[in-house]
Amino acid sequence: MNPNGKYRPFEPIPITNRTWPTKTITKAPLWCSVDLRDGNQALVNPMSVEQKLEFFDLLVKIGFKEIEVGFPSASDTEFNFMRRLIEENHVPEDVTLQVLCQAREHLIKRTFESLKGCRNAIFHLYNSTSPAQRKYTFNKSKEEIKQIAIDGIRCVKSCLSLSEGTNIRLEYSPESFSTTEIDYALEICEAVKKEWGTSRENKIILNLPTTVECALPNQFADSIEYFCQHISNRDEVIISLHNHNDRGEGVAQCELGLLAGADRVEGCLFGNGERTGNLDIVNVALNMYTQGVDPQLDFSDIQAIAEDYKRFTGMEIHPRTPYVGELVYTAFSGSHQDAIRKGMAARIGKADNEYWDVPYLPIDPHDVGRQYEGIIRINSQSGKGGAAFIMEQDYGISMPKAMQPVFGNLVKEAADKAQRELQPAEIFDVFENTWIKTKSPLNIIEISERHLEGERGSNVPEQVATMLTIEWNGKRYAIAANGNGPLDAFVSAMKQTPAPKFNITSFHEHSVGTGSDTYAMSYVQITKEDGSQVWGVGKSSNVGRAGIAAVVSALNFKG
Repeated sequence: MNPNGKYRPFEPIPITNRTWPTKTITKAPLWCSVDLRDGNQALVNPMSVEQKLEFFDLLVKIGFKEIEVGFPSASDTEFNFMRRLIEENHVPEDVTLQVLCQAREHLIKRTFESLKGCRNAIFHLYNSTSPAQRKYTFNKSKEEIKQIAIDGIRCVKSCLSLSEGTNIRLEYSPESFSTTEIDYALEICEAVKKEWGTSRENKIILNLPTTVECALPNQFADSIEYFCQHISNRDEVIISLHNHNDRGEGVAQCELGLLAGADRVEGCLFGNGERTGNLDIVNVALNMYTQGVDPQLDFSDIQAIAEDYKRFTGMEIHPRTPYVGELVYTAFSGSHQDAIRKGMAARIGKADNEYWDVPYLPIDPHDVGRQYEGIIRINSQSGKGGAAFIMEQDYGISMPKAMQPVFGNLVKEAADKAQRELQPAEIFDVFENTWIKTKSPLNIIEISERHLEGERGSNVPEQVATMLTIEWNGKRYAIAANGNGPLDAFVSAMKQTPAPKFNITSFHEHSVGTGSDTYAMSYVQITKEDGSQVWGVGKSSNVGRAGIAAVVSALNFKG
């Protein structure tokens, strides 16, 4: 691909004393949801009034204090939605409704009609200011475009009497700020500010939209810092960001814009919006959360919010979407799984507010209502640690570390054969079919034990006499032997059969369950005469029998 002059770099901002590179975000900005306006207009099938009412209630529950609810002058549906919000008392006292309107007299008057009875409102006025808009859309000069903005402010002021009882604040957007000459954007905003009349008590919101994302994030930050440095009476102005995502850098631009001096952020849940979307407010807010900053928005049940969002909008959420996607807390890679498993194990017994440092997980899934069950999922790329984690997490089965590679390879082979992800139940089936359910070549038909007490007062230990009926390769044997315990006696008895001679070289056991449902799990490694080593697993409500079952399992192992 050769652009051959068709495209050119973004014009740098003439700033020399930038401060944003050394700053960090230490507090949440003012948030404004534009889901019901900007987000809604980007839907294939816009929401109904009933859906928008439900969505509004969700946004209030999340914690938004400023919500842009629509363009009341655009249609009867938009107007009626505004009226229902007010007349049906959906708006808490601490929530401000924001309405959007072009700088045109008849639209401004219609918008004021929609505000009757509203306690607090932000009147959001805008007009396009970029060279392309001036040239192609309006065919007007800079002065003529500026005059449109001034006339719009005058019209808003003249209509204030129509909003008796409503506290009106002004927001002005030089639409396409991102492609408007920075000094001209300042010029037009100064004219608007002067016409409106501002003070520390009556601040104006100057919203600087990245209507089309066209610059590197650092260049965008320069434009915001330059604007903040050069706008007059900065303490009478709230600088607001409205980022889009055309370059896929909306979140980065927003964060650097905040470092550069912005006070306020407009965006949508999960990045809904025109073209590649508006800023994803959830992403920015939870980025702050992972840095120890309270975002002042509640995403503690992010799955429920996501389900409501999908129901209202008809949109899907990509499985790799940060914080909310189906797969973002999931590891398939063996090395990732091993690190996560060890990191999670290290947190056992620690306080919930202990510093979070689990590898590969920048946030505790529980903090956003996600569960640990899906953190590790198994396919042919997975390793020993992942399969072991699933067995311990879902079934309480804690295999010895030395046994885990054997099981991991078995699971990997099963996933490779299936050519898909394995579910936990399928992983358990591999375990059970390999070690628990095997009855060939060795099968115990009958077993009994008799305890022989040692001589009273002597150091002679108690002996166990074991009597067995077994099958080896289909042939039946009756055998018996004594030992220091049931397992020792069983091993001795097996020496009387054609089974390979072996020694137990590793033994582990633990219990699973509680109360009457408790059972023992035993794991043995045997070393055969030829030097080969295999693992076996036994399960029984009787600890001694679990060990014997584990030896049987090892002798039957066909891995």
